[in-house]
Amino acid sequence: MAQERRRHARPPAGERREPRPPGPPPNAIRLQEAAVAHLARFAATEAGLRRVLMRRVDRWKRAAEAFGMQDTEAAVAAGKQAAAEVAKKMVATGSVDDAAFAESRARRLLRGGKSRRAALAHLAAKGVDSETAAAALPEGEEAELDAALAFCRRRRIGPFGTAEPGLEERRKAMAALARGGFGRDVAARALGMEPGLAEDRLLAARHS
Repeated sequence: MAQERRRHARPPAGERREPRPPGPPPNAIRLQEAAVAHLARFAATEAGLRRVLMRRVDRWKRAAEAFGMQDTEAAVAAGKQAAAEVAKKMVATGSVDDAAFAESRARRLLRGGKSRRAALAHLAAKGVDSETAAAALPEGEEAELDAALAFCRRRRIGPFGTAEPGLEERRKAMAALARGGFGRDVAARALGMEPGLAEDRLLAARHS
C-alpha cells in the first residue's frame, strides 16, 4: 500500500514541477552567514570566498527568474556588492588570510608531486596573487627535486618503479615529468636516483 501511495504521489512523466519561491535576495547578513559556514569547512582566499558568495547571488537570480520574478537587477547588484564587502571583512577579521592559505596549500602541493610551475598555476586559480604565491613556494633545484621524487612515487616511475626501465620507458617517464612542469635536469636527477636515497629524501621533506 505504501508503494502504491508513493507511485500515485509522483508527478506524471514529463510533467515539470512548479518552481519554488526563491526566498529573499541575499544581503550582507545572509552572505556573512554563508561565508562563516563555508570557512568552517574550507580554507579560502579572499577572491575564492568572493566567488563562492557571488555564485550564491547568481543562484538566487536564476531561481527568481524561473519563478517569474522580474526586475531583479537591483537586488543582484546589491547582493554582489555585499558579497565583495563580506569577503573583505573576513580578511580584516583574520578569518581569511591569503598568505597563510598559500603557504599551507603550497606544502601540500609540493609533497603531492606538483612542480613549482604547477603549484603557481594552482594558487593563481585559487585567487592568490603572483607575489604571495611566489613567496609561499621554496626556490631552488633541491626543493624541486623533492617534488619530482614525490611525482615519481605517485606514478611508480624512476626509483619507485617495479623494474629496471628501458630506453622507451625512461623517455615516457621524462615526458611525464615535463608535462608536470619539471625541468629536464631535475627530471633526470629524480629518475636516476637510488631508491633508498629517494625514500630518505622524501621522508626528510615530509618532516621539514
